[in-house]
Amino acid sequence: MTLAALIDQLRAAAGLRHKADIAPVLERLNITGHEAIAIGDDCAAIPDGDGYLLFAIEGFVPGFVQAEPHFAGYCGVMVNLSDIAAMGGRPIAVVDAIWARDAEEAAPVLAGLADAAQRYGVPIVGGHTNTRAPAGMLSVAVLGRARKLLTSFAAQPGQVLLAAIDLRGTMRASGPYWDASTGTAPADLRENLDILAELAEDGLCAAAKDISMAGLAGTAIMFMEASGCGAVIDLNAIPHPPGMPMDTWLQAFPSFGFLLSVEPGALSLVQRKFSRRGIACGVIGSVNNSRKLQLSLDGERMTLWDVSEDRLIGCGGQTIDA
Repeated sequence: MTLAALIDQLRAAAGLRHKADIAPVLERLNITGHEAIAIGDDCAAIPDGDGYLLFAIEGFVPGFVQAEPHFAGYCGVMVNLSDIAAMGGRPIAVVDAIWARDAEEAAPVLAGLADAAQRYGVPIVGGHTNTRAPAGMLSVAVLGRARKLLTSFAAQPGQVLLAAIDLRGTMRASGPYWDASTGTAPADLRENLDILAELAEDGLCAAAKDISMAGLAGTAIMFMEASGCGAVIDLNAIPHPPGMPMDTWLQAFPSFGFLLSVEPGALSLVQRKFSRRGIACGVIGSVNNSRKLQLSLDGERMTLWDVSEDRLIGCGGQTIDA
């Protein structure tokens, strides 16, 4: 695939287009952010004494819940914990809202939620249940806390862009979901997520973002939009499973995957944190002031997105005191 064809495919990807639905919703709700709470990050970060309460929610596409109900329930916990980690925090508890036609339909979703809560060591403390609904749906919210924040708004020109991804997994049959969680020991799951909080508390990372359903490329766009920056990403430098097509991998949701923006002087310390846990952490590019996300492949470079001309989620240029 040529770089031009790849960029066309990424721009048309469903995961990326779903993110574009956020901007008009923010406008309709007149959500502009509080002076101390930036809008558009992985979690809302609410100042709380000597730290921050972190609050986030995830909803799941009904087709995914129907195709893989147990894994969907599992992801309800897993993806929320990734959002907490991306902010430099540690989780406190989750709540869920589930709709199903009957108790039998709800059972595997609830089993997945329970399995993930047990494996990650995070309690489910309440929620909403309806087992007489006309269709099945799932949403899960999480509460966490951070002593020091990582945010999407703090990337700066001159910093190094890293991708930290656990490559020890398999692709699910139902979609572009890289599962490096269900086969991992519970203690390892918890310690892996703790790396992000350690980076924040040690001052080793300037900014971070969880690789979401928009994939690595779409997440990078949101990252640069939030920070008001640009970046050049070398596709050949992205950690990826052997034999995985690049177009598939750039759109995949990894169960453990983060983009990090760090000062060059902290690079070796940050990479060492992940390598000790067996997690790939590669330098994939650099942050600049162009406000364009460009991809390079074998000496060719093209612009995937110009955040100065085309908004994605509509949350950029905000700052927060981390």
